[in-house]
Amino acid sequence: MKALIESIVTPLVDHPEDIAVTKKEEGTKIVYHLTVHQDDVGKVIGKNGRIAKAIRTVVYAAKTDGEKRIYLDIM
Repeated sequence: MKALIESIVTPLVDHPEDIAVTKKEEGTKIVYHLTVHQDDVGKVIGKNGRIAKAIRTVVYAAKTDGEKRIYLDIM
């Protein structure tokens, strides 16, 4: 899942070396935290959050574990 998130975000940003995806499991959910360079935050979120919503939709659709919910936080 980390590779999927990175492959989606890399073409959007100017500083791909600053992309960091961390995974945290909490009971019945898995939370992925996406961190990008300060200048690239707007590019990843997009106007009215459209790009962030699209990224979340793809990540949620690609989940393989049916028991745990997946969340994506963009920082």
